[in-house]
Amino acid sequence: MAEAVPVRCPACLRENGYTAPVFPCACGSPVHPPLDLAAPPVPLTHRTWSDTWVTVRCTTCGRESEWPHPELGCGSCGTVVLIPVHPLEGTGTPAGPAGPAGPVGSSAAAARPGPGGAAGGPTSGAAGGVAGGVAGGRPAHIPPPPAAPVPRPAFRPVTIRTARDAVATAALYLRWLGFRDVRQPDGRPIPAATVDLRAPGLVAQVDPTTAPAGLRAVECVWLNGLTASATSVYFALAGYTEEARARADDLGIPLFVMDLTGMPQPVNDPADALVGPDA
Repeated sequence: MAEAVPVRCPACLRENGYTAPVFPCACGSPVHPPLDLAAPPVPLTHRTWSDTWVTVRCTTCGRESEWPHPELGCGSCGTVVLIPVHPLEGTGTPAGPAGPAGPVGSSAAAARPGPGGAAGGPTSGAAGGVAGGVAGGRPAHIPPPPAAPVPRPAFRPVTIRTARDAVATAALYLRWLGFRDVRQPDGRPIPAATVDLRAPGLVAQVDPTTAPAGLRAVECVWLNGLTASATSVYFALAGYTEEARARADDLGIPLFVMDLTGMPQPVNDPADALVGPDA
């Protein structure tokens, strides 16, 4: 298990202990993201799918895989930060005596004019130009082309029969969007009214009732997210009133509606932006 390292919150300057997660490579060896503790952590103000994952190379087999990007929620102010990770080293091989440029370098050395200038002329210039273009005209380290993003797997809905099923479906969907540690605060039993769900950087409300969510419900979840400096999201079984949808568009609150098959659907532009083009 990796040792805990101190990470200073950029908002309140409190130091929090963080232990890098260890993931299983396909070859069976443990891998963990190489933390760059010399770089300052970056506050997470807007979550995107690409920021959620980081490419990590297995030191045993060299396999590159996508794993969750290290992040930490401050225990004092609640700010969520992304912990920088060392980038992957490129696969470019600098030119050298043993590389492909060796013969060119040797020819250039042979064609180099001696003290009497016998080896000068056009041949020397051509060889020197090739050698300069390989060894001196390009950087020694050529980074590989960016890896294609890993497609997000399809969401697997859960049939909604009870209010608890609705809350569980919303929690599963938020995890599918990339939010981690989604849970109901305080472990309180699910009431007949709306239910809160929380995660680092997230405040969500689930309305499992049969009445459309109104203006006040949208404003309440927005205020809760504003207080927690987090993204606010709303799920409803019976949809929303026109006033609620208009207010959510003004405030940038993603709205989702769930049917009994358990498949949440975005109903406004902020929700489409949160889901992204991979859905």
